[in-house]
Amino acid sequence: MTIDFANLQHQHNLYKDEIEEAILKVARNCNFIMGEEVQELEENLQNFTKAKYAISCSSGTDALLLAMMALDIKPGDEVITTPFTFIATAETIAFLGATPVFIDIDEKTYNINPALIEDKITPKTKAIIPVSLYGQPADMDQIQTIANKYNLKVIIDGAQSFGSTFNGITDSNLGDISTTSFFPAKPLGCYGDGGACFTNDENLATKMKSLRLHGQSKRYHHQYIGIGGRLDTLQAAVLNVKLKYYEKDLTLRQKVARKYTEVLKSKINLVLPIIDKRATSVWAQYSIRVKNREELRQTFDKNQKANLMSIQDYLKSKGIPTAVHYPMPLHLQECFSYLGYKKGDLPISEIISQEIMSLPMNSYLNDEQIEFIVGNL
Repeated sequence: MTIDFANLQHQHNLYKDEIEEAILKVARNCNFIMGEEVQELEENLQNFTKAKYAISCSSGTDALLLAMMALDIKPGDEVITTPFTFIATAETIAFLGATPVFIDIDEKTYNINPALIEDKITPKTKAIIPVSLYGQPADMDQIQTIANKYNLKVIIDGAQSFGSTFNGITDSNLGDISTTSFFPAKPLGCYGDGGACFTNDENLATKMKSLRLHGQSKRYHHQYIGIGGRLDTLQAAVLNVKLKYYEKDLTLRQKVARKYTEVLKSKINLVLPIIDKRATSVWAQYSIRVKNREELRQTFDKNQKANLMSIQDYLKSKGIPTAVHYPMPLHLQECFSYLGYKKGDLPISEIISQEIMSLPMNSYLNDEQIEFIVGNL
């Protein structure tokens, strides 16, 4: 048996006729930039999330940039965030000349630990960027309370969590601005790069729409220094089709996650994902913790020949792909060495990064495949 980690091919085949016709329509009309499908997508995203404004853009990374630019994050400002995430979260802070201030994570959810935030707030602090890691929002009750107390802005990095909720509210409706990514392997993915920003503030929405078009207020009149951050019409066309089936796909992802948990819960050597009772996850990843992930262990092939392999290599030899999200926290990355962090400063993030391992996760894994994965694990 061979397992596909994200199974994008199967999903394409399910909606093939609609998606390919939508792509051909764009090609026939030659409306490749800001075509009607882009506005249609933004309206569909608003209806899905109940956010007042959805602003599509060229990637999840550019969504973060647009959000910070709209909130006037500037050189010298400090932005509090998590080190246990994809680099774009902190990279965009640094790109704007601001300083990422890393806060350790909660050992259960792997999201930023709100109890540690207040100690790191200074007169330079302008915003907090919690990440909805693996598809689950952070503790927005505590984070928003702290933000309100200190008059800070909150940007949700929801690159992995489109469609998740906290206290019954979609994470696209949390914070001052929420962002997401439509990278192909995300729960809702397009066929290239894509992203979106969500807000309920009309002024912020208007500014982000301008910023993604090089700061234009009208053609060739530039109110702001902006970026080329538009979403291609072709990607909008793909997303318009896939969004119609997204609720069904999310239901299937929940079923897969429940099955994993059911068959793994008796395995005492593993730590399974924990979802906050106030939250729902869209299960961008199903990530477990295993001790000594990189350690070589004795395994046997079908002829009982002994081999030394890591857990991941052994599973790969059985046709089971895995991934590590993420093997090195950001405060220890070379590009952030100028911040002065050292090993041991954020111990929970460092421990989790050595133990975390993501199993294949997509809407189409069946019980037999999950049993095969767990049996070999």
